Amino acid sequence: MFLLLAGVIGGVIGTAGGIASLVAFPALLAAGLAPVQANVANTVALISGAVAASAASRQELRAHRRGLPGWAALAAAGGTAGAVLLLVTPADVFAWIVPVLVAFAAVLILVRPVAGSSPHGGRPARPGDRTWPVAVFAVGVYSGYFGAGAGILTLAAVLHLVDADLVRANAVKNALTACAGVLPAVVFVLAADVAWWTVVPLAAGTTIGGAIGPAVTRRLDPRVLRAAAALMGFALAAWLALRAAR
Repeated sequence: MFLLLAGVIGGVIGTAGGIASLVAFPALLAAGLAPVQANVANTVALISGAVAASAASRQELRAHRRGLPGWAALAAAGGTAGAVLLLVTPADVFAWIVPVLVAFAAVLILVRPVAGSSPHGGRPARPGDRTWPVAVFAVGVYSGYFGAGAGILTLAAVLHLVDADLVRANAVKNALTACAGVLPAVVFVLAADVAWWTVVPLAAGTTIGGAIGPAVTRRLDPRVLRAAAALMGFALAAWLALRAAR
């Protein structure tokens, strides 16, 4: 029940612009898993919430229906590369750079000006021919390797390179996060020790939360949503830095 509730809360937070791992990862550690095992369980469990959120965000994703398939392929390739790296390299390689990346993404979200006259701010912007594909692949690698904070990094990249509208950007973030996590989840299931007794209730919760999250996003003031996402990013960065210092 504890992990189910954590999954629901994490799913809503994650798909509404925040970070599902901010709730899910500490919950897995509290359940008794070692950090690497918790990272594996987190990746496998949260994929269901990201898929549910993407399905519930179809109306926002229509604005990017032409580019999304290619972006999804890049995210999936990066996520797979990151998962392989996790299995063959020490888990603490990025222990200190991860909090910096997450905090930097939080700053980008916080300082991004709201453009245009749309109720949610902004209009779709054409992604850069080079910068955006590299960003999608790089964030995918990070997502497959570590996972926690991948959503905030993806959201920051989408806001700056693709779409200044926070609601649409969040929908793209949900879709790319799902794509980046699918193949790593399969890799972990086949090659890693997955604690299924934690994954099943957490995944059930994130599926519920992921389905609810987009509806919450549509009703929130974008300035509040932006501030909340940045605040969660700073909180996660601080927590990761404390863990790295131990």
